[in-house]
Amino acid sequence: MPLMPSQWIVAENTPPQSAETSLHYAGWPVVIAAFFGVMVSFAAIVPYTFSLFLSPLHAAFGWRREAISLAFGITAMTVAVCSPGIGHLLDRYPPRRIILPAIVLFSMGLASLSLLGPHIAQFYLSYLLLGVVGNATAQLAYSRAVSTWFIERRGLAFALTLTGSGVGALLLPLFAQRVIEIYGWRAAYLGLGGVALAGLPLTALFLREKPVALRTANHPSLTGMSVGQALRSRVFWLLIGSILLYALSANGAIAHLSAILTGAGVTAHSAALALSVLGAAGIAGRLVTGHLLDRFFAPRVSLGMLLLCWGSMMILSRAHTAMAGIVAAALLGFGLGSEADVAPYLIARYCGLKNFSMLYGLSWTAYAFGAAFGPVITGRAYDAAGAYQSRFIMLLSLPCLLGAFITLFLPRYQSELPSAEAVYARST
Repeated sequence: MPLMPSQWIVAENTPPQSAETSLHYAGWPVVIAAFFGVMVSFAAIVPYTFSLFLSPLHAAFGWRREAISLAFGITAMTVAVCSPGIGHLLDRYPPRRIILPAIVLFSMGLASLSLLGPHIAQFYLSYLLLGVVGNATAQLAYSRAVSTWFIERRGLAFALTLTGSGVGALLLPLFAQRVIEIYGWRAAYLGLGGVALAGLPLTALFLREKPVALRTANHPSLTGMSVGQALRSRVFWLLIGSILLYALSANGAIAHLSAILTGAGVTAHSAALALSVLGAAGIAGRLVTGHLLDRFFAPRVSLGMLLLCWGSMMILSRAHTAMAGIVAAALLGFGLGSEADVAPYLIARYCGLKNFSMLYGLSWTAYAFGAAFGPVITGRAYDAAGAYQSRFIMLLSLPCLLGAFITLFLPRYQSELPSAEAVYARST
């Protein structure tokens, strides 16, 4: 007999069957497999290596950079459209059945780019395929299995999983650039296709949901809102709104960060250093936030991190020195990594895990739309003014500030509630 809505939150208080703090706990090998899988996934490879191929492809085929960049827009929007469907499959079938074929298709899609000819339609079709299967190789897919193993240390488990994409973002561009310099862009695409397969063995061996026999009857991974109930819940739309607004501001700044700093008089070398600091700070943000989420009320953690992002953009608006630019990038990267932890954690806490992947996929759709429009709005502002004006960057920070204050309207959960019935009543 299915549990009543009031029991979903109570289930979160059920003590774990094993000590999650122990290094011998069976959930940690799942996290390790997820870390390495995400490190060589779509999330780490496509966004952070795409720009490395702009000049080689222009030189090889004469394609305009605007036309080449359209492929990134195609894959981003495809991810936005396909993520809920991937989430639905992950909620219905064991994660490995979805992830392993997706890894193979993703690897083949990357490798196929080494065979590009002069017709740009082939380029677009390859990136369309990458977008279709992309999130089935990334944290969206791995988080489902990880979430079933953890209650007390779920924040840390999510943080370690998501840190994989940060490590990949640091290492894989260096790998791709080195291969391009020595062997050419075709070899680099082929090499990235091979790298994408590196997550296959650990995923096949260790990634699995916690066996039903080891869960209590009301374990949160077996309970939670239906998709329809979530879509009628005020809490879910507060989360979606905050994610979209934050993504618009943060990605509008990040996509133009180097150009903003050089336009303000910072050297190109210092601007590149700021980008590196942004990536490293993102890793730190994920780990610190994972620790905080397991100890403090998550919406307040989110509020603090979003205010940090807003503050970083205010600093960026007046960054005329290398130090100011690096500080702004560090704070922005820390907040970016933090919010990557907060979104799945809050969805799991408020909506349960029964349809977690589907709902997480919908949050990805919101994020992708914000991430797609933020850089475009920033670019249009630059074209109109001929410069990155301080006042525009301040305006760009306002959606992030609004997203921060939206979190103040999220209700309490678990033991902070006077009764489980009040929890559900306040979330609808």
